[in-house]
Amino acid sequence: MSLNSDKKAEEFLAISGQYKLGGLVTEAPHPATADLSSLASNDLHKAVSILKDLDVTTLKVLSGKKAEICYLKNAILDTLNTGNNIYFCGCGATGRLSLTIETLWRQVHEFDDLNGRVFSFMAGGDVALIRSIENFEDFPHYGARQLAEAGFKDGDLLIATTEGGETPFVIGAAEKAAGISYRKPFFLYCNPDDLLCIAAERSRLVIENPAIEKINLTVGPMAVTGSTRMQSSTILLAAAGIALLCYNESDEYISDSIDEFSEFWESADIHFIENFIIKETECYRRGEYLLYEADNRLGITIITDTTERSPTFSLYPFENENEPGQPPSLCYIYMPSSDNSKEAWNSLLWRAPRTLEWPEIDGIASMHRLLGFDFSTELIRRRERSLKEAVHHLFKISLDKSEIHFVLDDEKFIFSAPFRNPLFIHLLLKMILNTHSTLVMGRLGRYEGNVMTYVRASNNKLIDRAIRYIDLILKNKNINLSYEDLAHILFGMIERTPVDQAIVLATVAEIEKQNP
Repeated sequence: MSLNSDKKAEEFLAISGQYKLGGLVTEAPHPATADLSSLASNDLHKAVSILKDLDVTTLKVLSGKKAEICYLKNAILDTLNTGNNIYFCGCGATGRLSLTIETLWRQVHEFDDLNGRVFSFMAGGDVALIRSIENFEDFPHYGARQLAEAGFKDGDLLIATTEGGETPFVIGAAEKAAGISYRKPFFLYCNPDDLLCIAAERSRLVIENPAIEKINLTVGPMAVTGSTRMQSSTILLAAAGIALLCYNESDEYISDSIDEFSEFWESADIHFIENFIIKETECYRRGEYLLYEADNRLGITIITDTTERSPTFSLYPFENENEPGQPPSLCYIYMPSSDNSKEAWNSLLWRAPRTLEWPEIDGIASMHRLLGFDFSTELIRRRERSLKEAVHHLFKISLDKSEIHFVLDDEKFIFSAPFRNPLFIHLLLKMILNTHSTLVMGRLGRYEGNVMTYVRASNNKLIDRAIRYIDLILKNKNINLSYEDLAHILFGMIERTPVDQAIVLATVAEIEKQNP
């Protein structure tokens, strides 16, 4: 351990009481997935079935929230009818779903005056869609600042989403909105109120604040422990997206739409994805790479799944052409209809990107950095130059009317998606891709059982999570250390563990060496 790592550990420990979230439902292990990593390799069919069934359960919870969704829908309708605007915000996975909802709105209203009436922002701006910005979510004043800079005003409506219900950035934005607009902001989250009030004072203040509307969407533990990119973000995307995209429909229409979608997913056969899981896994094992080729109708959901693999499983993130020397990511998104980075971003988001030109964050969320994530036709040429003889495979996912086409080498499948509302098509694709990527990572050993041993400790919540996972593994080996000691050792290991390695397992190994 260095003096610097000891200092960082002490700084974290001084505030760690605000981030000890192990008692929350979203942080609990799911009993149905206790041996998921083993099933991914040895019984892939069963693994796919288990993950699909968890999403069936998620949609059943959604069906029980129809009244709340219609209440939100009516608030959205009234806001639009009075000439005001709708804002969505989130952090990490919920930030990406916020951008997704705005993108779908712009697709639906491409040629009418409503196109510019919905806005979204995530912690760190649009750059964070591709590259997580460390620690940004830990500051509530950043959420308040981004809301104000986005142009939020009196009469506008904010819909703030947070899987855990405790994200400081999102809480800061919600509290700021309550002070600006006479319309109560909505706060959507996925943990029981009583547990949240115990776990975090900031959550209690929101839950007990009468100036903020709350919609609780608790769906239980995640398929991979703590990985809220899955069931939690699915129900949040569904609830918020339905309320917005069906803003002018009757309550009965919304109820019927939810039922029809839930029934469709329950009866759908997604086992076709097994062959794609096997092919992608073998590609990486051979030292080859994958490019997800996307059209602009589906690109936002494809980029969400591919970029979320990096922080969840400690993979190298998408490299930036303005930051030389970065190792290549295993996969990248590729949009063949765009000739340059600016075109690609505009096509992906259906608008110009929004960045943060804040001097104090040294360009990490700037337009210059964003455009360095270039997934246009230049990506192919850039990778050919930098990776020389490396083999790249194209995984093409495209939408043709009511069909999603999947093509990877000689493997092809057409999945029926008989919905006019694009939200339901994206929900289908999200759940399929979440299943696909989770099981690819399981076959590659990027988690054990259902524990995220490769979690990247990039913010206070994830540092606490890493400490808890280290403690869990050590107790199974009859090694007991205090939370404080584990924090100091973890921070020391963060300094010298490569970004694509398992910080939890590396720390456990170091402690075992010290305790033979």
